[in-house]
Amino acid sequence: MNAPTRIVCIRHGESTFNAAHRATGRDPGHLDARLTPRGQGQARAARAAHRDTPFELVVVSPLTRAIETSAILFGEHPSAPRVLVEVLHRECQESSCDVGRAASEIAAEFPHLDVGHLPEVWWHAQDGCAVDGYPVEPRPLFDRRVAAFRDWLRARPERTIAVVGHGTFFFHLTGIWLDNCESVDLDLAPSDRMSALAS
Repeated sequence: MNAPTRIVCIRHGESTFNAAHRATGRDPGHLDARLTPRGQGQARAARAAHRDTPFELVVVSPLTRAIETSAILFGEHPSAPRVLVEVLHRECQESSCDVGRAASEIAAEFPHLDVGHLPEVWWHAQDGCAVDGYPVEPRPLFDRRVAAFRDWLRARPERTIAVVGHGTFFFHLTGIWLDNCESVDLDLAPSDRMSALAS
């Protein structure tokens, strides 16, 4: 099966965690942080950059800030792409904002999304390493997730895909650090070279 011809990775807009951490340098304890008004504005401003791309599929992380960004970016997109919630590209779990909410809570708040394929607890919740009381995902598990998501994308039948997700995950997937609502095209060539077409 041929890999998709274009994959665009888009980081979510500014979250309440981003804003508080920037101001204080500390984890504010914002579980599954939402977008700030500034983050919503960033997503609205970025919408025009992706409006003319005929996306067939939007793959979104189950974390709320990504779902909210995706809804703003693609809720009225001309190509009406299918939206798929995929847990493989949730953020590297290092902070309070990366701890998710139960799938049933997401379904209740976002009834337009199909999350029936997600386990009720889909984030890293195992005992072990913790920072400030929040479970931290071991690096080998995270690295395997990044590799698995790359393989998952290669197997997709759609030709043009948008992936709405997170800064640290995208850095390890593409080699590019994205600011809020910035995007980069992902090169899935066998060499795993990543094209730095940041917008």
